[in-house]
Amino acid sequence: MTNSRQISIQLVVTCLFTMLLISSSFAQKQTSFTGMLEYKITPRDTANTALAPMNQMFVYTNDTITRTENFTNQLGQQVAIRHMVKQKSYLLLITDLGKFAIQTDHSKSDTIQRTTKYVFKKKWFKRKIAGQKANRMIVSHPNFKEPIEFLYLKKTPNKYLDIYPEIPGLLVKYSIATADGVLDYELVKFNEYTPNHDLFGIPSDFQKISFDEFLDRMIKAKEEAQSSAQ
Repeated sequence: MTNSRQISIQLVVTCLFTMLLISSSFAQKQTSFTGMLEYKITPRDTANTALAPMNQMFVYTNDTITRTENFTNQLGQQVAIRHMVKQKSYLLLITDLGKFAIQTDHSKSDTIQRTTKYVFKKKWFKRKIAGQKANRMIVSHPNFKEPIEFLYLKKTPNKYLDIYPEIPGLLVKYSIATADGVLDYELVKFNEYTPNHDLFGIPSDFQKISFDEFLDRMIKAKEEAQSSAQ
């Protein structure tokens, strides 16, 4: 009887442990997102405000395609459309030569793993941002004067931003080291809805072209302008 009772207790404990693992995995499962994310972008060093004044970034997604809109005083509006399944993206540019959709095929990109200078360390407790409860991560980089706290939504995939794959969730507060200094990105609006499908298409008046072809045209146009000026 004693052995039978011990076996029964072990079975019950095993079943309970299995159920806890299953429920934990369901609780941590990420859910897809459709809608719009709005970020404000500010230079961390206030001395660089003149070079890189505060601006905004909008990310629209239907969970298959993302449309990212940036605006800068130097380049105006920049739009990037990325198909996450086909691993292709288009950068929409309006130039003096016309309107172009510059294509990049990420599936053919160099797959060699490169070492990253970023160091990530998880932190306890959560912070609230734009109405969302976010997890914390302390990130170090040689260009950061000190470690910077990143925030992310653990239950939402990070694929919509296509940055920092080491972060296990959607980044809602993060920083990027650039040639002009460190830029801080912070979520200010989290809007779930079904975006208009027209947002994710390439306008008919834009010519699809590879990056190399675009460069060739720009160089040729510059040479012709110099030639006619002589």
